[in-house]
Amino acid sequence: MEEEVLYQEVEPGIALVTLNRPEKRNAVNAAVAAGLASAVERSENDPAIRAAILASSNDRVFSAGADLAAVAAGEVAGISTPGGGFAGFVRVRRSKPWIAAVRGKALAGGFELALACDMIVATPDAAFGLPEPQRGLIAGADGTTRLPRAMPLHVALELIVTGEPIGARRAHDLGLINHVSPPDELLETVLVIARRIAANAPLAVQEALALARGSAVLGEEQARRATDEAIGRLRRTEDFKEGPRAFVEKRSPVWKGR
Repeated sequence: MEEEVLYQEVEPGIALVTLNRPEKRNAVNAAVAAGLASAVERSENDPAIRAAILASSNDRVFSAGADLAAVAAGEVAGISTPGGGFAGFVRVRRSKPWIAAVRGKALAGGFELALACDMIVATPDAAFGLPEPQRGLIAGADGTTRLPRAMPLHVALELIVTGEPIGARRAHDLGLINHVSPPDELLETVLVIARRIAANAPLAVQEALALARGSAVLGEEQARRATDEAIGRLRRTEDFKEGPRAFVEKRSPVWKGR
């Protein structure tokens, strides 16, 4: 039986994590949750990995969210993991950037997986939605709190309370997704971003990412203090000296990640 989540270092420094239940529309069951949790742990523990891509093996659906058949069979606890939340992913601590490569529909928990990533690139036919209220539910994997921070509030509220989806091009116009890419160029478009990330000093990327992620909940003074602390940590690294030295010597920097 093929694994429900595939992991490969598709290029030096870049991990490709693929949801691989195409016949089930990549619905999240216990195996998918465990596979995603393992992929996050693997990428976090590998210092060579600088960025990760979350993709789908189904051309028409990124993920349909929770596998309702698995829920009905009593797998409710299995589709979340301790510390990781839904799919072992939406609440897990990650120090490295993740980019969602979305083809087709990303609905309910599938949309929440994409929102849990740091960037989203999608094909023109992609659609994003939180239809839970249409079934008497709410999006419980942080979609209702992340979406208003990712796009204009009033538009986010409309999507949240109507349950209606939004297409890729309007989502791009509103700043929800980074790029719209033709299907046959999707992976390459994402890889261009990932390569640029991988070319930068890894510790600087991680510190900047952590500050940006925390900006929504930090007050001004807290944010300044957190920034000063991050700069202090970077000053003690070899890469802090390597960057300016490489600039002066007119060469590409060789990052050590320490």
